[in-house]
Amino acid sequence: MDNTAKVSTKGQVVIPAGLRKRHHMEPGALVQIYEYGEMICIAPVVKDAVEAAYGALPPGPSLADELLKERGKDFAGE
Repeated sequence: MDNTAKVSTKGQVVIPAGLRKRHHMEPGALVQIYEYGEMICIAPVVKDAVEAAYGALPPGPSLADELLKERGKDFAGE
């Protein structure tokens, strides 16, 4: 997928359609612009950041559960 865009004379950039669809960005959607050193990042504004992040991590064993098991063994003297 080519995510290259050109800056217009008015400073406007078109976000590629695939990215807009994947991030549910409809016309009129708000975005936040962040600057990190030499990078400029565009992120959609979400109503509930916690809900938007839900499911972002891959399913799998919980690190907390593994640590609790390990600490339990240490406590039991194993």
